[in-house]
Amino acid sequence: MADSNDITINLLLLGRTQTGKSAAGNTLLGSYDFKSHLSPSSVTTCCSLGRSCRISGIIRRNGREIALRVRILDTPSYPHSSLSKEQVQHEVRRALALHFREGLHLALLVLRADVPLCPDDNDQTIQFIQELLGPTWKDFTAVLLTHADKAEEAGFSEHAYLQSASSTLLSLLSSVQHKYIFLDNQKSITKEERATILRKLLDFVRKNDYQLLLLKHTKG
Repeated sequence: MADSNDITINLLLLGRTQTGKSAAGNTLLGSYDFKSHLSPSSVTTCCSLGRSCRISGIIRRNGREIALRVRILDTPSYPHSSLSKEQVQHEVRRALALHFREGLHLALLVLRADVPLCPDDNDQTIQFIQELLGPTWKDFTAVLLTHADKAEEAGFSEHAYLQSASSTLLSLLSSVQHKYIFLDNQKSITKEERATILRKLLDFVRKNDYQLLLLKHTKG
């Protein structure tokens, strides 16, 4: 945390190629810090840090408004079209050591709401996160379901979507204590919509007692 008038949360974006990971980071920051566009190959090859301005109207403490600052580390996707698993993990560890020396509040696993989560893909992703974050990864991970507009266009409310979701996705959500957010990152969201999402993220962090996950530093 910063001074008594600010709260800073450190977030890590993880996900497969073309899930809308970088676009989601831009939505949360309210900026265009991260490169994001349609591509037949993985766009992000290096980690990059984005910082929000001081955000007001999100949290109050002892009757006084506290400003929120968000720091987001965008990462190369895994699987990656040109980097090995080991190369991606090394790059993420290096960036975490450089930018989040004090630790990580929450990793956001970005999945597409309009693409079924298959067991093999899930197993591969979970193994990657476990190796990266360690045995307590579930306490420090939330799921960000992007392209929620596609689910809405198909007639699914959030409740109906979860009622018909695959057992693989439901098991994943259960393992991370149902920390999930639906996000339509294909259009500009309003200030109020962004504030609602940030409140949910802050609530996840608060329920974890603002704990920071300290990760092993990687040289190089």
